[in-house]
Amino acid sequence: MTIEKTIQLMAEKTKTASQDLATLSTAIKNNVLRDVAELLHAQKKQIQAENAKDLTAGQKQGLSEPMLDRLKLSDKVVDSMISGLEDVINLPDPVGRISDMSKRPSGISVGRMRVPLGVVAMIYESRPNVTIDAAALCLKAGNGVILRGGSEAIHSNIILAGILQQALQKNNINPDGVQVIDTTDREAIQFLLQQEESIDLIIPRGGEGLIRFVSENSRIPVLKHYKGVCHIYVDSDADLSKATPIIINSKVQRPGVCNALEGLLIHRHVAPDYLPRIGAEFEKAGVVMVGCNETVALCPKAEVATVDDWGTEWLALKLCVKVVGSVEEAKHYISRYGSRHTESIITENYSTGQDFLASVDASAVMINASTRFNDGGQLGLGTEIGISTTKLHSYGPMGLEELTTRKFIVYGSGQVRD
Repeated sequence: MTIEKTIQLMAEKTKTASQDLATLSTAIKNNVLRDVAELLHAQKKQIQAENAKDLTAGQKQGLSEPMLDRLKLSDKVVDSMISGLEDVINLPDPVGRISDMSKRPSGISVGRMRVPLGVVAMIYESRPNVTIDAAALCLKAGNGVILRGGSEAIHSNIILAGILQQALQKNNINPDGVQVIDTTDREAIQFLLQQEESIDLIIPRGGEGLIRFVSENSRIPVLKHYKGVCHIYVDSDADLSKATPIIINSKVQRPGVCNALEGLLIHRHVAPDYLPRIGAEFEKAGVVMVGCNETVALCPKAEVATVDDWGTEWLALKLCVKVVGSVEEAKHYISRYGSRHTESIITENYSTGQDFLASVDASAVMINASTRFNDGGQLGLGTEIGISTTKLHSYGPMGLEELTTRKFIVYGSGQVRD
């Protein structure tokens, strides 16, 4: 059978299975997830043996140490997958929730009901634990899911998919509700992106190149998150004792993630006093600053930024620093160079803070808080399947509720339209 036909049949089978998943009770869905957790624990050695094949192949291919670290299913990672399943089990089930009921002049009662999206296809790189995390969220939300991990994790993903399907079968549920594409052929992605009759949403999770490729080639709606160029603006009315720990946490705690700080804007009134202070803290933390001429004059160890530096997602201990004359100039800079991911202002001025919240366009806008808080767990979603920086149909971290949509429901007693 050709790859094209294989992918088409897989998508069709997942769509059929998703119709049963959509009507499962919360108790049954939670039982499936508990069984997945038990199987992960019971089959840990087998999982790690398959994972070792991927690690060995990755070493031969010359994968970097960070890539190999993300690929490894250590005891700690397997345990975190199990605890993540418990987190999803404990989340309230959004499916079937009814809201906004109202009586219309015609006598009908109209409301909205939460329903699953249908079939979600996830395309991701490296981390095989995403196989369990993504499937758990999709199943709890009543969706079928097709998973296409990176070729470097093929053995790990196949055994994890088998565990998910075992748990479904144990509960007398069609195992086609969870599928992993078991070929490393890149053509499979192209064919997957054409299955608009069977798949309702594509979620790419990885580098900007992967996401742009998926967006440009898909016939199916795509949840996009190209990059995380996050900024903090230090206002003229900032409490500078708050500013330093917020900025250092945003940049230094995990510089390689999408909600890490990449650009720092400082009001000209506080820059002469504050820039040398924060520059010294950056130097202690090993952070390289590239900035405007005013920044370099105040922090001689900073490098002059090039035109191409502004708006860069460094994903490293490096960031852009610019002195601005007003909150309006800061907002203009963010509008030009931001990626609609996370933006934060440090200020004690209520009006300035509220204006920043209302007018800055990003999936999360913050006052006096680290950009690192834009995360499903930190924002109360329990866990997330990804962060959307586009507004349809979700904006920001996608948790269980964002893996559903709402349909209208109508109660009548014989009414007909005039």
